[in-house]
Amino acid sequence: MTAATVYLIDDDDAVRDSVALLLETAGFTVASFSSAESYLESASPDAAGCLVLDLRMGGMDGIALQCALAERGSRLPIIFLSAHGDIPTTVRAIKAGAVDFLTKPVDAGQLIACVREAMHTCESGTDCPPGNGAHGCFDVLTEREREVVGLALDGRSNKEIARVLGISHRTVEFHRSRVLAKTGATSLIQLAAGRIMSPMRPKGDG
Repeated sequence: MTAATVYLIDDDDAVRDSVALLLETAGFTVASFSSAESYLESASPDAAGCLVLDLRMGGMDGIALQCALAERGSRLPIIFLSAHGDIPTTVRAIKAGAVDFLTKPVDAGQLIACVREAMHTCESGTDCPPGNGAHGCFDVLTEREREVVGLALDGRSNKEIARVLGISHRTVEFHRSRVLAKTGATSLIQLAAGRIMSPMRPKGDG
């Protein structure tokens, strides 16, 4: 197997260069591509690492590349990074196997943490296919997603959750959508029925 690499695919030269520098400074090996097509031409079946993938690009977009890689049997974790994300697109991407969907401009620490988690997933061989049901794969939820769902299961509204966590109402909606997509649950009621409330409650909140 080849050395673990972050495959960065973005058609914006400035964004690609700045993200590559950030990740290289954090200690990652980075291979950059300006298009989905150029990545596919050089993609190796035994590649190890993860993809940081733009959503909207000229030619093949990020979702189309995700589908093409799935058809090839690729198991590389994918992190979407886009200025154009919306809830339906986020859910679609995560249901198709993406490990996260970050919006530009992205927080440097958040991106580095996501890449580290994705690289660890690849190295450990951990696999959590979408649609696995409400009882499994809660290890793929981020700490913030656990906080959001814990508060939601306590009966808090999105507005109340946003106030408690100091985030926007729209960000709460994104987190809730990603939790349902990652777990395969159809509603928070289904999650509650799965008895996962306790491990998902945020610490220190009454």
